[in-house]
Amino acid sequence: MTAAAEASTLQERVGHYYQMDGTYLVGREKIREFARAVQDKHPAHWDLDAARALGYPGLVAPMTFTSTPAMACNQRMFEQIVVGYDMYLQTEEVFEQHRPIVEGDELTIDVELTSVRHVAGRDLITVTNTFTDTAGEVVHTLHTTVMGIGAEEVDPAIRPAVQGVMMHGINMLGAEDSEAPYHKEVRPGGTVTVADGSKRRPTSRSFADVTVGDALPTQQARLSRGDLVNYAGVSGDANPLHWDQNIAKLAGQDDVLAHGMLTMGLGNSFGSAWSGDPGAATRYAVRLSQPAIVPAVGTEIEFTGKIKSLDPETRSGVVVVGAKSGGRKIFGLATLNVRFS
Repeated sequence: MTAAAEASTLQERVGHYYQMDGTYLVGREKIREFARAVQDKHPAHWDLDAARALGYPGLVAPMTFTSTPAMACNQRMFEQIVVGYDMYLQTEEVFEQHRPIVEGDELTIDVELTSVRHVAGRDLITVTNTFTDTAGEVVHTLHTTVMGIGAEEVDPAIRPAVQGVMMHGINMLGAEDSEAPYHKEVRPGGTVTVADGSKRRPTSRSFADVTVGDALPTQQARLSRGDLVNYAGVSGDANPLHWDQNIAKLAGQDDVLAHGMLTMGLGNSFGSAWSGDPGAATRYAVRLSQPAIVPAVGTEIEFTGKIKSLDPETRSGVVVVGAKSGGRKIFGLATLNVRFS
């Protein structure tokens, strides 16, 4: 089946929904582990007293933390529902933080295929995760968009190579029996209640101290191959493009690639370090232009930012975040919405 035919079939599956088995309990050490992986040194992720001083009941999860449970519960989507591709490349991510996630939160995670678009000969697939707490409030919404790459676009040697190195329990290449009968499940009806994060006043920098056009201090982050392996383990993203040079070259890349989610996590760390409060951000949207290549000697990523707009009524603003590595722009467009004190 051609990629275009696959896209047409997938269009009929838009709206497919399921819920992750069980719940996801946010642990204190998992927050610290993730913060270390994305090089986020804000004390609210590490020190209980520091988090409580900011008004949180426990350690606060970095905004991109939700990518970890999403990786686990989305596996079924890409093994059984979105089929027919040999590879996926992440293109865009939108994090909506309705209220910060903290240690002890027990979350129910919904998964839904929300969009399939055929753009410039490419298939763009969007999956949405909804995170709901035990009070029945949606605390976080995550939209992940990937590009599906068909077998005709990759070296045929990549399939056996991937099968030879992938960890057990992960099938990146889709369901083996893609001809199995398909039954569409849809989201049940009912009212959805979204948490109101505005009830908590952020302890971020003051609205009076920011102006449209202000530049954030430039920040450098360094990534090594070890950082990629560590992030793969912490996040559950076992794609060998991020740690196997042979697989990366079979996929047409110069070398192994940093996880898109990892570079986004570094960008969010840059933003929260500047704002002063990791819970002050309400939305973080990143469109990737190209991946960061990580050679054996490692690489540097430079993050920059500028205040694009401010809203005095809500005491909030939008920051444009830039990221470059090896002289290449890796964020096409990235914006961080921040509430100020």
